[in-house]
Amino acid sequence: MDYLHYVLDLFILLFEAIGAVMIIYGGVRGAIGFLRIEVLQHRTLSYDSIRRDFTNKLIFGLEFIIAADLLATIIAPSMEDVLLLGSIVAIRTALSYFLSKETLEYPMSDEYNSSMIKRIKNEQ
Repeated sequence: MDYLHYVLDLFILLFEAIGAVMIIYGGVRGAIGFLRIEVLQHRTLSYDSIRRDFTNKLIFGLEFIIAADLLATIIAPSMEDVLLLGSIVAIRTALSYFLSKETLEYPMSDEYNSSMIKRIKNEQ
């Protein structure tokens, strides 16, 4: 039984680390994209595309963290811990749901894509 706890603890740490890295990576990419638009006046980027990319990375990271929480409920020693983890999973799941829904509300249209291609060709 101790071996199972050890293996699950390793996977919990791994999933939490992957989730944190994905969220940090998305945040750094979003910040760089924002700076490229604001400071460098980069015309081929849009706030919507940066936001969509950041939201996707955030959702992906949250899914790994939720997986870690679910594994933690397997080895949780008390009902209080199970309820606490359940509430954390519920909050994170709701957050992921609403972020996914928000991402779908801002689809990139073909018109937008073709206008970006024309801009890039004109700048060359």
